[in-house]
Amino acid sequence: MFVHRCLAICIERSQRRAFTNSSTLRQLNYAGADLLKKFTDDNAHKLVDVNKVLVIGSGGLSIGQAGEFDYSGSQAIKALREADKKSILINPNIATNQTSHNLADEIYYLPVTPEYITYIIERERPDGILLTFGGQTGLNVGVKLDKMGVFDRYGVKVLGTPISTLETSEDRDLFATALKEINIPIAESIAVETVDDALAAAKEIGYPIIVRSAYSLGGLGSGFANDETELKNLASQSLSLAPQILVEKSLKGWKEVEYEVVRDRVGNCITVCNMENFDPLGIHTGDSIVVAPSQTLSDEEYHMLRSAAIKIIRHLGVVGECNVQYALQPDGLDFRVIEVNARLSRSSALASKATGYPLAYTAAKIALGHTLPELPNPVTKTTSANFEPSLDYMVTKIPRWDLSKFQHVKRDIGSAMKSVGEVMAIGRNFEESFQKAIRQIDPSYIGFQGDHFENLDESLANPTDRRWLAVGQALLHENYTVDQVWELTKIDKWFLHKLMNIVNMYRELEAAGTLEAINHDLMSRAKKLGFSDKQIGLCVNAEELEVRKVRKEFGIIPFVKKIDTLAAEFPANTNYLYTTYNATSSDVEFNENGTMVLGSGVYRIGSSVEFDWCAVSTARALRETGHKTIMINYNPETVSTDFDEVDRLYFEELSLERVLDIYELENSQGVVVSVGGQLPQNIALPLQNEGCKVLGTNPEDIDKAEDRHKFSQILDSIGIDQPQWKELTSVADAEQFANEVGYPVLVRPSYVLSGAAMSVINNQTELDSKLSNAAKVSRDHPVVISKFIQGAKEIDIDAVASEGEVLVHAVSEHVENAGVHSGDATLVLPPQNLSPVILGRLKAIADKVASAWNITGPFNMQIIMNDHNGTLDESECELKVIECNIRASRSFPFVSKVLGVNFIEVAAKALLKENVPAPVDLMKEQYDRVAIKVPQFSFTRLAGADPFLGVEMASTGEVACFGRDIHEAYWTTIQSIMNFQVPQPGQGLLFGGDLTNEKLGNVAATVSGLGYKFYTASEDVAKYLSNFVNEDIEVIEFPKTDKRALREIFQDKQIGGVFNLARARAEHLLDEDYVMRRNAIDFAIPLFNEPNTSLLFAECLKKNVAHMLPFTEVPHKVVVPDSVKRWSEFIGGKPV
Repeated sequence: MFVHRCLAICIERSQRRAFTNSSTLRQLNYAGADLLKKFTDDNAHKLVDVNKVLVIGSGGLSIGQAGEFDYSGSQAIKALREADKKSILINPNIATNQTSHNLADEIYYLPVTPEYITYIIERERPDGILLTFGGQTGLNVGVKLDKMGVFDRYGVKVLGTPISTLETSEDRDLFATALKEINIPIAESIAVETVDDALAAAKEIGYPIIVRSAYSLGGLGSGFANDETELKNLASQSLSLAPQILVEKSLKGWKEVEYEVVRDRVGNCITVCNMENFDPLGIHTGDSIVVAPSQTLSDEEYHMLRSAAIKIIRHLGVVGECNVQYALQPDGLDFRVIEVNARLSRSSALASKATGYPLAYTAAKIALGHTLPELPNPVTKTTSANFEPSLDYMVTKIPRWDLSKFQHVKRDIGSAMKSVGEVMAIGRNFEESFQKAIRQIDPSYIGFQGDHFENLDESLANPTDRRWLAVGQALLHENYTVDQVWELTKIDKWFLHKLMNIVNMYRELEAAGTLEAINHDLMSRAKKLGFSDKQIGLCVNAEELEVRKVRKEFGIIPFVKKIDTLAAEFPANTNYLYTTYNATSSDVEFNENGTMVLGSGVYRIGSSVEFDWCAVSTARALRETGHKTIMINYNPETVSTDFDEVDRLYFEELSLERVLDIYELENSQGVVVSVGGQLPQNIALPLQNEGCKVLGTNPEDIDKAEDRHKFSQILDSIGIDQPQWKELTSVADAEQFANEVGYPVLVRPSYVLSGAAMSVINNQTELDSKLSNAAKVSRDHPVVISKFIQGAKEIDIDAVASEGEVLVHAVSEHVENAGVHSGDATLVLPPQNLSPVILGRLKAIADKVASAWNITGPFNMQIIMNDHNGTLDESECELKVIECNIRASRSFPFVSKVLGVNFIEVAAKALLKENVPAPVDLMKEQYDRVAIKVPQFSFTRLAGADPFLGVEMASTGEVACFGRDIHEAYWTTIQSIMNFQVPQPGQGLLFGGDLTNEKLGNVAATVSGLGYKFYTASEDVAKYLSNFVNEDIEVIEFPKTDKRALREIFQDKQIGGVFNLARARAEHLLDEDYVMRRNAIDFAIPLFNEPNTSLLFAECLKKNVAHMLPFTEVPHKVVVPDSVKRWSEFIGGKPV
């Protein structure tokens, strides 16, 4: 039963005077805010007196701090705009929605550091600041600025939760003391600052223990230790990332429950959502499967934790939103508070989307001084914001990991977060929402299923990113009982019994044997348990579309329900929808015939917030031209799933089945598949075959670009060069081809094993081992091998065409040579090293490609430029196309915002064939600015992973800044990367890597004479460097396996930067270069591992490091550098 929450309108004593009897109270549900405008006492409008508010963004997307802060920041800016407050945003993440002028008034693409925020405050003179919408980054920088006295000096009010509360919630000792005052139990812990103290503390508390670091994000640097050795290693790494760590007793196996709480300045409190982890305590909530509302708590447990949450938030003095995480004894009423986040978090984005209650928006309104009863709920428009949502559905959130992309990475999941994204599915029972969510993680999953495990019991007992598959294998294929799985996993039996319902349905379908044997009742029951058509088809050997046909003949089609936050008990008008088979009628009339936009789905490496910007920009452009819009997406972190971005929002799967269902129900005018990355692209052709009108390029033409053979033939026919390639079916043929074209070659197996999809191979031995490991090379599993061109320059072209004619295009150059994935490359726009002749030739290629594929809408190409080491001039040098995607690419927001032309708006006009603009060559114009986009990596989170760049993408986000030249732009951009500390003169630089060329030497020569000490880990490197620099070079002894000793060496030598230009990935964990790279990451030291970016950074150091001020305190006179400019000043207006 979901509706077991009364509409708890908790009205404070101070307000009860205004209500005389219960009938007035009943009225409140309808009259909402109007009733409360009659107040004349202290609770009337005492709004904070501010006019200009600085909003702190969260920077590049990383593990633990991703798209949810684009969503919460965007909502805060909308709230400011409604209140007629001017908003100034600092956020170097150029891919986000919030960094568009239709949201913030002014935007600074600059590092989110005390130094740069001080410059902006000096320049803009805001009177208010919002710190809690920028994740841990915003919170940490706010605490620092407060300590430095910046807010007092400039008279800036911190809006919302006061700094003292933020400090209390972040400093573990203060937090423990505060909760003891109100008798709330917390996990016993001791705060320590050295490894020895940590060992002593563990003796006192008793193993097993958990280590947590203060002021960190997503559990960074935390973990479990069962004995002294484990604790030594863990503590030494954690202390290099945070000044203080906590040693506390482990409560592994308890339940983990979370409450989202809102409080206003006069003390009104509500709990908006409570959530329960499917996994027991011990796994970070960001890496857990989570359900909302909680399913296994008794009423007593629910209310006990709710009362505690309200008590805590009042005592701490939170103003706005916060979340409280509990550990709950599985068989009793004992609980502990794990932590309180006094800021918007990933969970609050999930809670907003799960309940339909806009937490970030409400928190921003509260920060401006509004009270809950006077705020209307903007989703329902009929109720006050002072209510607790009740749900007649449930949601399941499942994280998405991309661990298989990394070598040597540890796959276990625990108290430190490793997932890169998450999905949320809505259903009317657990089985339905759980199976939907699994399919949302990756289209290759059909629903609840198993997989092959070497040791199943071990995989059940020790959680990894594949644990749910192990549960599936045990219950579906190995005949484990619920009790056996519970013994190993401690996952609550309620969930396991529900999963058994799915298992039993599989058995029933398999027993039917054929599609003809499935009757109306069985089909209906399977659909109610969340089975997809494809899944049913697999049970009875039928195709997905055959099952669909039979299902529709039975008249079994999904119903569309609203998320109205009121469990349908009160009239509410919302456009926030989901589909279910557990209903008898739909909540909406299908009379709008809207245009569908397919979103990007789950954030993962390679597809992230940049596609959300594309989807949102498309929907906005469609709405502006008077078209009704329908968005389909299931990612709770996104702006595209915000209730006010489109006319109808379906929080649903992006599968062929579901998109067809909605298209047919809505009788849609057309569907846009080109702005959500690869996921919508994959279903474009089947959608068209089933009668959908796909807007833009014909899916049959898209297929001609996706299929290598067709793609290659068309390029040949229009006279465009491409690297030599061949599809081969045996190892012998592969060897022969590689010898013909000459090594190195690029190898892509046709099906991917363990994520080692593409690799550059340098000789025959490597080729043989790759092909024997990666795939059985055969007729069914061919391998594609192409010539890899060394030392070539890589170029990206982003463009929009209409009926085969290019309307706009942008040419970005990579700083790195070809061989680094374009998503991990440093992009420069406008290009600084390409002549007008080259730009003209590139434009000609774009024109030919647009015409050959008859493209309408966005497309992107990667091109390799090879001048054979300077022997060919610009009219002769080779330009080879290596890839073409007929869809928007991840650099669309970057090029749009740098050039000041919204490529997606142009694309929307082309797709609709309305007001299509005349073609313009943006690359012929003169620009007095340059912007650089730099990748944001999350290697810190991925224990063991080798931070080496190659043809597989590894970055999780990006940042970009502007400048007058390439050095000014790169200097600010590189400092925008999370926790980047510029190495200061007097510190040490550690060098290593390939000694067969002068690249490493040139980097050393550039930083020579700036006051750095030079170190290497081997005599060979020292001897090599002595040819380039005059400084003494010290060789340090590298204890490769002793983390603690390594850390002491890095500290002792004050290593401030590492340049490691290795030729290839490490073969093993004792490789000197791997140890150097990995420990630079683990000890939070800047690492440069690619020659061109290393040299660029070295040049920036030479130009800037001498003038850098140590920004530990505010200088007497703050001089704002030239690079601190508004985005609108760089591009001359606000066109995007």
